Amino acid sequence: MKTSTKLGLVLGSLWLCSLLYLGGNFFPPEDGTLTTQELDHLTRELHRIRRQNDDLRRHAAELRDLVELRDTHQNNGGDQVLQMQQKLEKANKLLEKFKDNTDHNFQNLPAPQHQMCGDGPTREHEVLRRKIDNGVTEMWYYVKAELNKIKEFSSVDKVRERVSEMLEDAGHHQRAIHTDLYNLSRIDGLDSWRENEAKALEQLVQKRFHYLQNPKDCSKAKKLVCYLNKGCGYGCQVHHVTYCFIVAYATQRTLILESKGWRYAREGWEKFFLPLSSTCKDRKGGSTGRWGAPDVIKDIQVVDLPIVDGLHPRPDSLPLAIPEDLFERLTRLHGNPIVWWLGQILRFLLRPQPELEKDMKDTEERLGFGHPIVGVHVRRTDKVGTEAAFHGIEEYMSHVEEYFQRYAMHADPGKDLVKRVFLATDDPGLLPEAQKKYPEYTFVSDNDISKSAGLSSRYSESSLRGIILDIHFLSLSDYLVCTFSSQVCRVAYEIMQTHHPDAAAYYHSLDDVFYYGGQNEHQQIAIYEHKPRSSNEIELKPGDVIGVAGNHWDGWSKGTNHRLKPRKAGLYPSYKVVEKVDISKMPTYPGADDFTIPSS
Repeated sequence: MKTSTKLGLVLGSLWLCSLLYLGGNFFPPEDGTLTTQELDHLTRELHRIRRQNDDLRRHAAELRDLVELRDTHQNNGGDQVLQMQQKLEKANKLLEKFKDNTDHNFQNLPAPQHQMCGDGPTREHEVLRRKIDNGVTEMWYYVKAELNKIKEFSSVDKVRERVSEMLEDAGHHQRAIHTDLYNLSRIDGLDSWRENEAKALEQLVQKRFHYLQNPKDCSKAKKLVCYLNKGCGYGCQVHHVTYCFIVAYATQRTLILESKGWRYAREGWEKFFLPLSSTCKDRKGGSTGRWGAPDVIKDIQVVDLPIVDGLHPRPDSLPLAIPEDLFERLTRLHGNPIVWWLGQILRFLLRPQPELEKDMKDTEERLGFGHPIVGVHVRRTDKVGTEAAFHGIEEYMSHVEEYFQRYAMHADPGKDLVKRVFLATDDPGLLPEAQKKYPEYTFVSDNDISKSAGLSSRYSESSLRGIILDIHFLSLSDYLVCTFSSQVCRVAYEIMQTHHPDAAAYYHSLDDVFYYGGQNEHQQIAIYEHKPRSSNEIELKPGDVIGVAGNHWDGWSKGTNHRLKPRKAGLYPSYKVVEKVDISKMPTYPGADDFTIPSS
């Protein structure tokens, strides 16, 4: 089979995926009648499909030209052209394998339903919709990476030009499918259902948090004591307090935060944030002890909690676990339930003092923060070369541009699109560099904050104010581009979830996948078989549990298959697995149902 045909089939399969999924809207009601609105909708869809078919034919013709050009140069010999051919053949084999699995997947889809139930879509519907969306993303990562390899290894100008055109066309095609899926998620009032469900879940857990933290009699309440001054930066310390709160919630203990003498502010946590309790602020109690097994601490009123690195035994409530009673609703609503759960905890912990809240509003007005806007966090100074690699501004901006190209496909064409970027960085020289290189963008940034983030002034109140504001505006952005090796970016991503029903996919990390320091193992479940083709890959069989090491953002992930003995780390196609949602049986706090959240 020719190269053009193979690649054409892949493009066709992408189109077919979206068509089959959208096909649910073509099925008439059971009584066999169609309304005028439905007929109009059907006509528009048929015209759109005809245009897509014409596009696919054009792509196939271009691919044939590419193959003929390649064959012409092969007749002239040359090692470079031979290398290009080998790359093409390798890409074709991988693409053909992906096509076979995609066809198999969609042949086994259940018949679509025409109407949703009154209580919103089923959990299965939402999980599948998000899986398709993520599959398109992973497919694009793979195609882009393979075509760029061909472009890199080819010395033939016309081949490189044609590959560039293919990248442009394929990029537009994947954005079109994402746009269809975005529109699909909003039809029949589903966006309203998600908004309402998100608010209901938020109210449920926030009432539980306030109920736990405000016992009627503090002298009799069981308490968990957390010490703030962990030897790390602000993002790390925020995650430390979050870990303490998770343990307190799982053990039904009021959290007492010991924060006086905090390295950022001597007055402690309450210099910037509201107290964690209105009724119980001291650690007094009839008995005191250190953390231990449940049967050891069950009768101890006040328990001191170590940092997560020294925690033993480790409870199963630690991230990446979510409460068991929230599993069904959360996995229906959200694409990454643990991030939603962490975001709700941070919503409670980081309630600003009135002075800080005013500062946030004044800064938003002064900077001209508006939407749409992409938050870009660039960490330099002490991180580069130790915890993370250096990434030029060009790497970040390529993903910013991808976001705005996708945004433009569903934005109001009658309005001018202002491409805003909120830039948060500890490098004061980066803002003028970005403004010079990308004049078509409006950069929203405060260089005074960048200067205060320097190593000489990092642990000061002014620096703390700056990092709080940076995280605040990053979380308010419509999309994040950053490195998840930075705790600051992960905190912003977690808080972002409180501003949207589901913002799980509103990011791109240049390095790590999302993780939580001290977490239990991140696991995925294999859903398709994979036979290794090199020593760098690992075998997969459906049902295998994979310990995740990372995503290479090129269609491949790295991890360890628990089934294999001895265990071996290796690569596997990212689309052949799904996330395993870890759950833990935690208290449900029935007394919180009638609890009134105290006013600030």
